[in-house]
Amino acid sequence: MSIETGEKFKSREDIKIIKFKVIQKPKEAPAVSIVIPVYNEEGLLHSAIVDLIQRMQDLDYTYEIIIAENGSKDGTVHIARTLTKKYPQVRFITLADPNYGRALRRGILEARGEYIICDEIDICDTDFYRRALDKLVRQGYDMVVGSKLHRDARDKRPPFRHFASVVINVMLRVLLDFKGTDTHGLKAFKKEPLMRIVKKCIVEKDLFASEFVIRAERDNLRVTEIPVEIVEKRVPSINLFKRVPNVIRNMMTLFYVIRLKN
Repeated sequence: MSIETGEKFKSREDIKIIKFKVIQKPKEAPAVSIVIPVYNEEGLLHSAIVDLIQRMQDLDYTYEIIIAENGSKDGTVHIARTLTKKYPQVRFITLADPNYGRALRRGILEARGEYIICDEIDICDTDFYRRALDKLVRQGYDMVVGSKLHRDARDKRPPFRHFASVVINVMLRVLLDFKGTDTHGLKAFKKEPLMRIVKKCIVEKDLFASEFVIRAERDNLRVTEIPVEIVEKRVPSINLFKRVPNVIRNMMTLFYVIRLKN
């Protein structure tokens, strides 16, 4: 199937976990779970979560925020614990090593909402939440991807960062027959049909999100994209060049498993 586009822009499973803790877990499951992986985000975490909680008042959904910390060396863990004590809708898990994909996967598996939103701490785009939930709840889609490479998107990151995203997308199209424009970053989906897709995923780190979206597409789920505006609020916590060897290795793994083995 092909990913549908077109909305115009508007405004191994031996996971080594040092601690896994849910603090002030609400008694009833919320409608929406927001999963946010974080690594060395002491300068942004508190203000971003507080601001997100304030803006969530404009959305008519009960929700939880899952902070999926992974291997931070700064004060991120302390700040996350403080947030869970102050805000009952905030939950916190922590993993031993820096691993974005593993943290995101763990957060998704622990999410209790009927709808799950994967976000980034330097984005927290509630306008995307609103538009994506409309497509999930009212239009019947299974997954909505917020694309920074959509023709109507506004990618305000540095040119090199934008170029790197374009290169990754071209590789996904050529090697894995991906039909869309983006896989990494903002996405929202229904928990029930997508949980089995999460459990099928075999790679971690940067390409977990890509495998997740591509497997949903190939499984004939209803996937659509909407354009988003991306503004970089801080320098990325992990150097882009350090990611290259792992990205290439996992890309080849997915090429074998998805295109050749299947």
